[in-house]
Amino acid sequence: MLQRGYKDLQVWQKSMDFVDAVYIATKSFPKDEVYGLTSQLRRSAVSVASNIAEGSSRGSTREFIRFIEISYGSLAEAETQIYIANRQKYIVDEITNKLLEQAGEIGRMLNGLSGSLNKKIETTLTDRRPLVAENY
Repeated sequence: MLQRGYKDLQVWQKSMDFVDAVYIATKSFPKDEVYGLTSQLRRSAVSVASNIAEGSSRGSTREFIRFIEISYGSLAEAETQIYIANRQKYIVDEITNKLLEQAGEIGRMLNGLSGSLNKKIETTLTDRRPLVAENY
């Protein structure tokens, strides 16, 4: 598990920026979408940052990795909803591309964090293996 708090993680900070951008973009969605796509997109964006925070606060590295995977799933949801919003002409291509660029960066960061944590687990497991004498 990381020793520092989730607020120090760049991926969490970028996720919070993504939430801000999503909220700004969805303000112009039609009012009849307030309980539909607006709500769905906002919730999936919020879920990305929230799961990073929750996972980092868990008791084990494996649990943190599981929450990163959930966060990545929420990010994929948000990307899909951004595409839908663009297809419905709720957001213009320029905003769509900016949001998808942010999501792509967050996705790469999540993959990197997950990989780093998996290596930490592997190293810990390797360090715990008993020494075996080869010449018996």
